[in-house]
Order: sequence, then C-alpha cells, then structure tokens
Amino acid sequence: MRCETLIDVGALHRALHDDAPVLLDCRYDLTDPAAGRRAFADAHLPGARYVDLAADMSGPVTETSGRHPLPEPAVLAARLGAFGITTDTQVVCYDAADGAFAARAWWLLRWLGHDAVAVLDGGFAAWVQAGLPTERGEPRPAQASAPPLAIRPPRVHAVAVDEVERGLGGTRRLLVDARAAERYRGEREPIDPVAGHIPGAVNRPAADNLAGGRFKPAGLLAAEWQTLLGRHAVDELVVYCGSGVTACHHLLALAHASMPGAQLYAGSWSEWCRDAARPVARGG
Repeated sequence: MRCETLIDVGALHRALHDDAPVLLDCRYDLTDPAAGRRAFADAHLPGARYVDLAADMSGPVTETSGRHPLPEPAVLAARLGAFGITTDTQVVCYDAADGAFAARAWWLLRWLGHDAVAVLDGGFAAWVQAGLPTERGEPRPAQASAPPLAIRPPRVHAVAVDEVERGLGGTRRLLVDARAAERYRGEREPIDPVAGHIPGAVNRPAADNLAGGRFKPAGLLAAEWQTLLGRHAVDELVVYCGSGVTACHHLLALAHASMPGAQLYAGSWSEWCRDAARPVARGG
C-alpha cells in the first residue's frame, strides 16, 4: 500500500488487514477545541492516534502570529515519531467529514518530507456510513522514548507574511482565499477581529473541491483549477484561509489533480489582520 493524496474507505479497510498504516484522527472544532478529543474517545477508527490541531499541529501563538502557526519541525517530528511513524510508514489522516483538518496533517507530514501520507476521503462519516468497525477509549499515550521521525527535504513549501506583502499589487503570483465567500467579502467574520481579505486575492472556498462530501474527480478538479489559474503556473499560486488550516484542503485537491507546486501562506488572514498597517479589501 502506498497512497500520497486520497484513499477511500474500502481501500483503507483492506489495508488495515494487509498492511500497517498509522491512522491519525484529526477531528477538531474551532468553536469547541475539546470536541475532537471527546469524539475520539467516543468512537474512532481501529488503532487510530489522536492529533490535536492546537497542541500537536500548531506552534505557540504569539502577539504577531496567526491562530495556528506552524510548529517547529523537530517538535512535530518527535510527536509523530512517538506515534510509530518512521520514514517508511504509510500514514492515513482523517477528520469528521470534509478533510480540512486532515489536510493540515497531510501537509505537515509532506512539509517534513514524508511522502506516504493520504487523507481518508469522506472521513469518519464515510467510515461509519460504510458500516465499518470503530473503537472507543482515550488516545494511547505517546512513547516518550520513541525516536523522532526523520526530517527530509520538504515536498511542500510555505511563504511568510513579508513575502505576501512584497507581492501586493504585482502579477507574478496568484493569491487564493479558501474561506467561505461571505468571509472573503467581509460580510461576516465569526473568528478573527477584522473582516475582509488580502488585496488582490481571489476567492475559491475549500468546499468547491467537494461534491457529495467527497473530493471531486481528479480531472474535474484539474479543469476547475486551470480555469482559476488562467495564465499563472501552479508554482505561482499561494493559498491562504483563516489560520493556515483550510487552505491545505486546496493543496490536497491540487495534488490529487496532479497539479503540485502551490504554496501555503501559513499565517493566513488571522496573521495578516493583526497588523493594522496592512491593507484590507472587502467586497467581491
């Protein structure tokens, strides 16, 4: 078994018997941070380990950072290594349904240079709908003495806020906002203190990658993204969202469509809007 973008429930169920993938449960709720851990304790895929967005998949929040800054690579590698993930381990990440939080874990592993990582298409909901078995109980403690996952050259890349600032008004890069349209337009902002978007960014909500709760076929995604890209190459694309989580959904969709090379603005809107000197755009 080797999967690097998406895996369906049938293939994963077979792999649990034939191979030994490490399953990462990434369920989370931005409005109730403890909800994912409670859901894991209630039911999770057999053998899964719980990874928390704030505690495991993010670094410490500072006065200038976004809500979910990238963790230190060595800290992340140690945490994942304690779950039994080695250089050759196949990893499968899942969340409640749409794949946004699982895509963050997928991106982080590829950021560490780990190729063999996929997201369960349809997530926990698809697994349960298929009538497949689950387990109950709290997450097993990490192995304190386990070696860290080896860090290799990254397969994906992030850009910093100063790079985004330098690109304002230019045409070399295409900036895509993955948030819902009303948040992009500044009509509603339920989380961050300022509403709007980075000037020059265009909007493609992450939900547009899905149809019926699953990722759209690779060919359809490729056609939609090529239309959005226009004259831009994929490696000129920078994606962002509220805090660098949902934007990873776009990067997964692009990889599934065989269009790698786009970059993540990890600080995203929650970092951008912390500095009142940075410009804000509203409307469509």
